Amino acid sequence: MNGVKKVATINDLSGIGRCSLTAAIPILSTLGVQCCPFPTAILSSQTEFDKFSFLDITNEMNNYKNVWKELNINFDCIYSGFLGSEKQIDIVLDFVLDNKDSLIVIDPVMGDNGILYDTFTENMCNKMKELVSIASIVTPNLTEACILTGEEYKKYDTSNEKVMRIAKKLAQMGPEKIIITGIIRESEIYNFAYDKGRDEFFIVKSVFNNESYSGTGDIFTSIIIGLLLNNHNLNFAIKSATNFIYEAISYTSKFKTNPKEGIMFEVFLKELILINENKN
Repeated sequence: MNGVKKVATINDLSGIGRCSLTAAIPILSTLGVQCCPFPTAILSSQTEFDKFSFLDITNEMNNYKNVWKELNINFDCIYSGFLGSEKQIDIVLDFVLDNKDSLIVIDPVMGDNGILYDTFTENMCNKMKELVSIASIVTPNLTEACILTGEEYKKYDTSNEKVMRIAKKLAQMGPEKIIITGIIRESEIYNFAYDKGRDEFFIVKSVFNNESYSGTGDIFTSIIIGLLLNNHNLNFAIKSATNFIYEAISYTSKFKTNPKEGIMFEVFLKELILINENKN
């Protein structure tokens, strides 16, 4: 019996930016979980930088997952982040269907601030809905939640009632747990969660410092996965992830660094060990 749980983490690898796999690997490892990278692309720096190199690995992804299948590798969790094409979404769909007993966590990266990313087509949105339908947990922002459910996005209409209605519509698509992230109201930022099995909502908030840093969503979801796989409950996991990111942002902001380089989470990894031991 393997005492360390495995997470197949599907995302790009960016050398600079503290995001995607570069964030997931240390976070999951610190929480005592084996992060098994499944790269979709390799970049010198994340795409918000003025310049970056880019190597698309789409054509290798089928071979990559097929080798894992031939080796009879089983995963406790499959965690998918940004997917850049219909073909990549199809590959991930096949991979998930081959690992139905795993916890399936989908971060449906499609847009933000009411706008669909330029690279996303209508067909890709439909494919993403299909992927969401077979997920255990989904972690969209409000824009993505609206795209998935067909709700109209209104920047200043983020009432609890509206967000809860959207979360329930997402749950009807298939997932057991919905986390709608990063809803900003004045000087605070909120994460909404809905547990379909318990028919239970809860809200976690923290102070918003008016800075948007690279990789915070990847760190947030990685912490939640790591804690859930260590048998912590969803409420505790979301509160812990929210507080961790707040502390790391507060620390990073003292140094006036480029937000594109992400947050200095490395300084706080020891805190994650204490959180996991529930001694903090």
